[in-house]
Amino acid sequence: MLGYGYETLIEELNRLGKIYPFVQVACIGQSVMGKDIPALRIGHGSKEIHFNAAMHANEWITAPLLMQFVEDLACAYARGTAWQGRNVRRMLSEYSLWVVPMVNPDGVDLVLYGLPEEHPHREALLAWNQGSLSFLNWKSNIRGVDLNDQFPAHWEEEKLRREHEGPGERDYGGEAPLSEPEAAALAHFTECHDFELVIALHTQGREIYWNYRDYEPAESEALAERLALASQYEAVKLTGSDAGYKDWFIQQYRRPGFTVEVGFGVNPLPVETFALLYEEVVPILLTALE
Repeated sequence: MLGYGYETLIEELNRLGKIYPFVQVACIGQSVMGKDIPALRIGHGSKEIHFNAAMHANEWITAPLLMQFVEDLACAYARGTAWQGRNVRRMLSEYSLWVVPMVNPDGVDLVLYGLPEEHPHREALLAWNQGSLSFLNWKSNIRGVDLNDQFPAHWEEEKLRREHEGPGERDYGGEAPLSEPEAAALAHFTECHDFELVIALHTQGREIYWNYRDYEPAESEALAERLALASQYEAVKLTGSDAGYKDWFIQQYRRPGFTVEVGFGVNPLPVETFALLYEEVVPILLTALE
């Protein structure tokens, strides 16, 4: 795996669907450049849970991590085998897991494959990137908006806190909350479901953020400690950060929401670390499903 772009994701979704027809694939909306943003459902339980990944372009490695998790879960379900001591069939008779593996497909492809001559946003992207053709540090979507600063949870305060006045590789929250189709699609998708808990996968830091301005329910901290214990990550009470997906989910629904910062190092994390990252993240995701 040299990189895991949008085309690879679609190929993997088609392959998974053929092998495991009980994995349902849906589309939650389109990116700026018109790419369908896929969601997968596994399980048929009445309790709904949601995981998402690759909201930040240079954190693309979270997408294959989540896809590998779904595949291994599906395999254990199909075979009726336990996975890390969990009875997967029982788990998926209680829960329905909805996964959005790549929230920011345009940005991911920009980081992985650069800027072709014929790219419709080429001129603007070069200007926002100070003329550089290297987009390895790019976190934003193709319009230079940081999707995890886009949610209506004290968005104005986050905008004032950030020093970025306009589009660029990171930290620009856009002209208004949910101005970007990817963030709006994820918010709408969330509103259409009854998620008991959400996890957004990011990189890096080996930390789990679990709170938001005291809106979180009482059980969030204990659950964060369980997730931390399962992974040897650190559960961190965060302040001075707003407008993220988990912030909005906690504020809107008063239910547990988590941002999991996978791995350690400099983004984008090297693909060679995939196996190690996967080993770290599986116990977190399985514990959340219990």
